[in-house]
Parts: sequence; C-alpha cells; structure tokens
Amino acid sequence: PAMALESFQKSKLTVETAGGGKFRFDVELALTPGQQAQGLMFRQSMPADAGMLFVYDRVQPASFWMKNTLIPLDMLFIAADGRIVNIHERAVPESLDSVTADGPVKAILELNGGMASRLGIRPGDRVVSPDIAKP
Repeated sequence: PAMALESFQKSKLTVETAGGGKFRFDVELALTPGQQAQGLMFRQSMPADAGMLFVYDRVQPASFWMKNTLIPLDMLFIAADGRIVNIHERAVPESLDSVTADGPVKAILELNGGMASRLGIRPGDRVVSPDIAKP
C-alpha cells in the first residue's frame, strides 16, 4: 500500500465488572489522529486478550465505522472516570454504518467481537487504565 501504516505503543488495562470480575487486556494505544484514523484496519485477527484503546485529549462525542476493518469488534465507550457509558457489540467488518457513543467520552476500547458478553462486561463497569487517567 502507498500509505505507511502507523505503529502503536503498548499498554495494559483492567476491566472491572459489577460482578467482581477483573479482566486484563494488553492494548495498543491510538493517541494521534493518524493512529486513531487507522485503528484496527487491515488486521486479520487479534489475540483474545488484546485490544486497542483510543484516548482523546478531552472528553468529546465519538463516532466510529468499520471501513477496512476485517474482524468483528466490541466497542466500549468510556467516560473520563473510566466508567463504561455504552457498548456496541460485534460491529460488522467493513460496514460503513456509524457507531456512536451515547454521550461525550474520553476513550474507546475495541475488543474482539463477543468478548463483552462472554465476560459479562456491561455499561457502568469500569476500565482501569493509566492512559485514561492522564490529564
């Protein structure tokens, strides 16, 4: 391809559910506009415990689409305090439909499709990440 693909820093986070579950994920960080635009495009697969965390410098509305994205994804929209605002499960690969947050968010966590329901992750649960907490 003509465009050079972005590279991503690695980090870790934990999703804590109301039921007492603690689930750790190794995530790649999408912090710059270029990284956020590329996201998980062109990936053929992703390990079960992996994901991508998009972090904005301020709380804002968020909208995603699945153009050039080849794997189904769960999108967890996250408030500044780490609380999950809403979850869009199993976003359809290559779909151009918009997936939007239910309100302004600080971050979005993308996981493999079906992971949220498999682990019982729901709105109101918390994502504990040093990257979301950064000013």
